[in-house]
Amino acid sequence: MKYHNKKTKIDGIIFDSKLEAKRYTELKMLEKNEYIKELKLQPSYDLIPSFKKGNKIYRKTTYRADFSYYDNKLNKTIIEDTKGFKTPVYMLKKKLFEYIYPNLTIVEIKKEWL
Repeated sequence: MKYHNKKTKIDGIIFDSKLEAKRYTELKMLEKNEYIKELKLQPSYDLIPSFKKGNKIYRKTTYRADFSYYDNKLNKTIIEDTKGFKTPVYMLKKKLFEYIYPNLTIVEIKKEWL
């Protein structure tokens, strides 16, 4: 569920919000100027594998970020999520993500930052 976001199309890609689309254009510029590399859209990270308990099969749980890229100055991979509103599901997935992937941190990009 999106909260009053307006889908925006850039480079043939439909983004869930204007904020996400704006951040994409900034990241493309940073990549063009070689500040970052390996820009990925909607990278997915496994949090809980699928499993079976009794007769019930549970699908795997994943976290899908908005962007990931390698920051040449910091020499590390950055995971970004544009956020206007933090849902309880997002907060739980962020907590699981940071536990499972201790060398990665989710950077939240907020509207007032852009």
